[in-house]
Amino acid sequence: MFKEKKNNFDGKKYYEVSISGKQLLLNSFLNKDTAFTLEERREFKLDGLIPNVVETLDEQVVRVYGQYLKKETDIERNIFLTQLYDRNETLFFRLLQEHLIEMVPVFYTPTVGDVVQQFNQNFRRPRGLFISYPQMSQIEDILNNIPDAYDVRAVCVTDSEAILGIGDQGVGGIVISIAKLAMYTLCAGFHPTKVLPIVLDVGTNNKELLQNPLYLGWRHERIRGEQYDDFIDAFVSALRKRFSNVYLHWEDFGRQTARKNLDRYKDEMCTFNDDMQGTAAVTLGAILAGLKVNGTKMRDQKVVIHGAGTAGCCIADQIVAAMVSDGLSEQEALSRMYLIDMHGMLHANMDHLEYFQKKYAQPVEVYENWDRVKGKIISLSEVVKNVKPTILIGTSTQTGAFTEEIVKMMASYCDRPIIFPLSNPTSRCEALPANLIEWTNGKVLVATGSPFQDVRYNGKVFPIGQCNNAFVFPGLGLGVVASKATRVNNEMLVACAKVISECAQINRDPNLSLLPSLTDIAEVSYKIAHATSLAAQNSGVAPKTTEQEIHENIHANIWKTGYVKYIQKDSSN
Repeated sequence: MFKEKKNNFDGKKYYEVSISGKQLLLNSFLNKDTAFTLEERREFKLDGLIPNVVETLDEQVVRVYGQYLKKETDIERNIFLTQLYDRNETLFFRLLQEHLIEMVPVFYTPTVGDVVQQFNQNFRRPRGLFISYPQMSQIEDILNNIPDAYDVRAVCVTDSEAILGIGDQGVGGIVISIAKLAMYTLCAGFHPTKVLPIVLDVGTNNKELLQNPLYLGWRHERIRGEQYDDFIDAFVSALRKRFSNVYLHWEDFGRQTARKNLDRYKDEMCTFNDDMQGTAAVTLGAILAGLKVNGTKMRDQKVVIHGAGTAGCCIADQIVAAMVSDGLSEQEALSRMYLIDMHGMLHANMDHLEYFQKKYAQPVEVYENWDRVKGKIISLSEVVKNVKPTILIGTSTQTGAFTEEIVKMMASYCDRPIIFPLSNPTSRCEALPANLIEWTNGKVLVATGSPFQDVRYNGKVFPIGQCNNAFVFPGLGLGVVASKATRVNNEMLVACAKVISECAQINRDPNLSLLPSLTDIAEVSYKIAHATSLAAQNSGVAPKTTEQEIHENIHANIWKTGYVKYIQKDSSN
């Protein structure tokens, strides 16, 4: 289909292309629309198939941005961007790069949640791979349908069980994988042909979908247990056979499977779960930035996490690791962590704990003399009252869980409380930033999981930083591929968190955000790629290179958004 080459005379890149005419125009990566030169139009049989004028990429951006502005809702804008992506990938990425702040929330979170829910009604053109359980014996054949020209280095896979805060969305979860991989390209320069979105259609327990005549997935309840595990294993085995050095990104798997899948393969291949590890790294980065503001140490914190699922527990894991690196023993660090799930605070007398929750179960002697209602679950309010935490994190998807009473209680003994309501989408947020600021008289250090507008309070503007995983996963993936890392380990994730804290806007002005600016995402991603590469080498999971070679390898894997010259290649060669 196409092959990248370099001119021996000037070193400029060009593509040898073996398709032409309508087939070329329908290839979203190769299509240039009106930017094909007159020479290319003659050579590739495009004369008459596109208007006569030859435009630059910049001129095309002006036109499509004008079209974008005419859309009235975020869903309409997302559909427009998706159609552009399916038509002309280069133009799509250049448009988003030039209007990053405006368009990322439309193509990515939070709008993507609504798009997933409307996937079956709005379906237009397939992208990525759909692999259903009845096709288990055909997985290798399905993967072989990807042309060799697409040298896949990174795969984002979902089984759609836990999409954002909206739960089981069946086959529509492919939209999440598509959006995530677009962010790899947009933020870190991943080549668009080196990424592959996949949805594993293992059924759905969403009754509305099963009863929807337009549903496009396998109409069956979710498979569980051995059947599910065998299917996942067949998929991973086939994937590694087809793409031997692939970097596998797990996305939006359920509580019962997310950590199990990661733990099952993390010592066998280079794999990463963004909901767990990405969320943990960016959250730790924001915490570290906050500690610079309030002048305290990691080892001195007391942490309450409301939501003890895979994301909450992985955040806890990263915080414990940071406390240990700051001088505590692991047991001392664990004693400062209080996690709460639907059954209340995790404690030793619970018999329903997941294996990854058990180390966070507080001993009976810790809470037996607390001021609380005996015989009932230990509530968030009771934990805050008795523990007096300095950090409160929400991953519960329980709207309004951080009440005025709880927040004011925390602010009464903590001069600059760190409070992160991280649940997505916005409608599931544990507290609104404006309320947190008002209830603490502006003392709170806040970051959220969804984007929020700046808050004005007492004549002062409070920018609200979003703990957006996009600050981590694109750069991490770039560093993994560039360094040829064979694993993703804790050292690499801690390195990511440190970069986030160093790039936080609050370092420039104490009145700014605990996170970097999205306008700096390319620079942040590069720094994370470098830190990841270095950490991978130092921890023995990547070959040793010089500092100069690290930079050269990263640059070699960055795609520059722009058109290159095409030269006809005989398809019979």
